[in-house]
Amino acid sequence: MRPPRLSPLKAIRRALGRDELPEGFGAKLEPDERVLAVAVLSGGGHVVVTSWGLWIPAPDGAVRRVGWHLVSRAAWGNGALELVEAVEEPAGAAVLLTDLPVRRLRLAEPGRVPEIVHERVTASIRSRHHRDLPGGGAWFVQRKIPGRDGIVLQVRPDPGTDLAAARQVGADAAAALGLAR
Repeated sequence: MRPPRLSPLKAIRRALGRDELPEGFGAKLEPDERVLAVAVLSGGGHVVVTSWGLWIPAPDGAVRRVGWHLVSRAAWGNGALELVEAVEEPAGAAVLLTDLPVRRLRLAEPGRVPEIVHERVTASIRSRHHRDLPGGGAWFVQRKIPGRDGIVLQVRPDPGTDLAAARQVGADAAAALGLAR
């Protein structure tokens, strides 16, 4: 028995290494957002990697996108993608980041998901610099935001760092760089 023939569009997408959205995917992609990889989660559902970010299941059963600029860390090991997502707080034209707890996404068949996630997170970083501040220090990271022109200056304070000082230095640095929010 012969395998079913692919439509010309599906054949081109497969040849270019582009995946399709899984059936029943509950979100709408942006017009220029491309699907790069899809993996099935062990407990059901999918992880969808796009040019704009990582679509993951939300607690309410829907799916939500974590933009590449908000992925603080993503590591692959023991069949799971460990994801640390950050939330933003304005600091002038910069943003102060706070990491959420690690989320483990167990992938039944990872395919290219771990590789592409690593590539995309790394590619979003334009520069990074650590500076000592009262009570600790902070990383100042310039990152590209998918779907937008320009960069954002992110400030990720070390534990114990004076947050007011981190906000002020971030705002001053963004102003000196000519960044707008």
